[in-house]
Amino acid sequence: MKTAIIIPARYASTRYPGKPLAELRTKEGKKTLIQLSWEAANKVSDVSEIYVATDDERIEEHAAAFGAKVIRTSSECRNGTERCAEAVLNAELDAEIVVNFQGDAPLTPNWFVEELIASLKSDESAEMATPVLRLDRESYDLFREDRNFGRVGGTTVVFDKEMYALYFSKELIPYFEISKIDQDKPIPCYHHVGVYAYRRNVLNDYLYWSESHLEKVEGLEQLRFLSENKKIKCVEVSSRGNVFWELNNPEDVQRIEKVIS
Repeated sequence: MKTAIIIPARYASTRYPGKPLAELRTKEGKKTLIQLSWEAANKVSDVSEIYVATDDERIEEHAAAFGAKVIRTSSECRNGTERCAEAVLNAELDAEIVVNFQGDAPLTPNWFVEELIASLKSDESAEMATPVLRLDRESYDLFREDRNFGRVGGTTVVFDKEMYALYFSKELIPYFEISKIDQDKPIPCYHHVGVYAYRRNVLNDYLYWSESHLEKVEGLEQLRFLSENKKIKCVEVSSRGNVFWELNNPEDVQRIEKVIS
């Protein structure tokens, strides 16, 4: 199956305006968030094409300067999935699988995406797939720290016995008392890694569905798929000793720089 990666990028972020062009310290010097994400996407195997999708001229010019292919989209896109869907239409892409590779997650390992693609190829009933990562105690504490300080951090997910998503939330779900979990026991909480692999037909349909109530409340685009009874396969991945964190707030810059520099 032909696979394309699209990296949606917008300048007018509510919580972090200009985020794609934010500079981070690396071993090679300063690089922007969008360039680091593009470089991470290029490590994924068996992908035919990689694009940056944006409605902003500044991002387009910068992405083209470091060698990325760019698809222009409208400013009407409300989230990354809509931008990916519009990019597929605008560029008339013929890929059967489209990956939404977040432009604010340069620490995303290539195998996260490769396992998503493999899951769609092996499970015909899955209409899209997304990675989930069991939280360790350090990551769990970072999630709680964000919530305690009123910051919107990562997303968590619960799923059924066949690994199909039941719900996603920016709160920590399910509820449990961490003090009652033995130190040597795994924490029953999964971080939803914000990467998606869609079959092209379900991605096209997304543009024509109404924004769901829960999507508006949580601010999570994937809840629109659940409200339309679409099956989202949760693929449990391993960090393999790597640190994973998304850049959701300015405070996350230092967390990511510690890893990449």
